[in-house]
Amino acid sequence: MEDKELFEKLGKIEVRTGKERQIKSYVLRNNVLDEKDQEIVRKYFPKYGLFYEEKPLNFKEVFNNNKPNIIEIGFGMGDTTAKMAMFKNDSNYLGLEVYLKGFVKLLSTLGEYSIDNVRIMRFNAVDVLTGMIEDGSVDGFHIFFPDPWPKKKHHKRRIMNQEFLHLLATKLKKGGYIYMVTDWEEYAEEVVALEPNEPLLTNPFGGYAPPVAWRPMTKFERKGMEKEYTINEIWFERV
Repeated sequence: MEDKELFEKLGKIEVRTGKERQIKSYVLRNNVLDEKDQEIVRKYFPKYGLFYEEKPLNFKEVFNNNKPNIIEIGFGMGDTTAKMAMFKNDSNYLGLEVYLKGFVKLLSTLGEYSIDNVRIMRFNAVDVLTGMIEDGSVDGFHIFFPDPWPKKKHHKRRIMNQEFLHLLATKLKKGGYIYMVTDWEEYAEEVVALEPNEPLLTNPFGGYAPPVAWRPMTKFERKGMEKEYTINEIWFERV
């Protein structure tokens, strides 16, 4: 692939609605690849990056192993993703993120530390799940500190709702999990309340889950703790 085509594809998100296809350029700060970023992409994308394709993703072919497959939705700058992948290297991780700077930052980290059990994609998570991920193929989903969209008029933009929860549930293997962490208590309460209406899932803790030892602390978590926010951990399992 020529550099120009590669960089242009990274700068855009393909959004599919039914059978129609649209190319939508997300208006984000610093949504431009400078020379340093271009070199990182040129060097590391062929090994760690994936593009959206209208066909099922074969995890075994991508990672060349049969380890459990975890999908992280919205990895931000990717620091937690990299640390977790190195600490818990008995699993494979597919990271989905639309923030270009964060995507390139994680590419750089993966290459610098030769982290082989992570692949990343800059694409809309719903499209990836519906178009590339087969039902019953995922061992776990991680959603750490998603945007809470605190204003009531913006709540509809929150990624976790009943429809999305069902989509995640259909992609899980039996016994697989959805692990979400947020410091926005009202959002956490809203998500916990979704589970009783999803027959494919159960909440083994009845409410919030205890902290998981293998999850590294994120910068958002540190900021929240400095403001004395409560860190709410949510764990659902596929029945």
